[in-house]
Amino acid sequence: MPEADIRLLLAAGAAAGEIAKRHFKASPETWDKAGDQGPVTEADLAINRMLKAELLTARPDYGWLSEESEDGSARLANERVFIVDPIDGTRAFINGEPGFSHSIAIAERGEIIAAMVHVPMKAQSFHATLAGGAYCNGAPITVSATEKMNGARVLCRRPDLKPEHWRAPPEIQPHFRPSLAYRLCLVGEGRFDAMFTLRPAWEWDVAAGDLIVREAGGMTSTTSGDKTRYNNPVPRLAGLVAGPQKLAQNIIMALQPAAKQPIAGQIKPNGE
Repeated sequence: MPEADIRLLLAAGAAAGEIAKRHFKASPETWDKAGDQGPVTEADLAINRMLKAELLTARPDYGWLSEESEDGSARLANERVFIVDPIDGTRAFINGEPGFSHSIAIAERGEIIAAMVHVPMKAQSFHATLAGGAYCNGAPITVSATEKMNGARVLCRRPDLKPEHWRAPPEIQPHFRPSLAYRLCLVGEGRFDAMFTLRPAWEWDVAAGDLIVREAGGMTSTTSGDKTRYNNPVPRLAGLVAGPQKLAQNIIMALQPAAKQPIAGQIKPNGE
């Protein structure tokens, strides 16, 4: 089933990319979401409609969690759930920057078993299946061998480097990409050593990239060091760290306790 699912996800990602290309640099209609949740465009909504129709037609017994769909509790009863971000990096998309992506994952009882991230303007499709490895455009990828923070090339936000978050200032080379899903894929293929976000991360931003990093030989966890779990009642993780195992662990150990707060409503890995 994972192989059939990944074929479905890759086809859906390619179709999403074609819609995005038609709107890219074409002044798409844009709105601001309520609650200061950022912008959304007509392309986000069109892709979401297409993905929901195509994916749930193919897998009617799967649940649905998407950034651009109203959420509810029904998905919690499904054994498998699609976790979707129609466009991750919408601000970059609006600004005509190519680093946005389409992210689709399938969670089975809280664990991601299949994942796809498509970056249409860079002609890159990343995918992974549980215990099946990670790939970019069909070629296997692997994380870097970096272990120490000193000099590591790390994708992160400048505010996350403020001294109050760290036991000592991190001696890393900071870089940035607008899409969290794409940042995780860049770590998975070893182009960057690690990534972290200290802000709570929505599941649709990181679910697919999470599996891609782990299947590329890396480690992912919340900032408190907990194993990631998906399809939570509140679909948000308490930050995320990803990279080679020793480097990711070193980043977590370097954080101040205050930077490791849990999210209410997140199910612990042991179900408690």
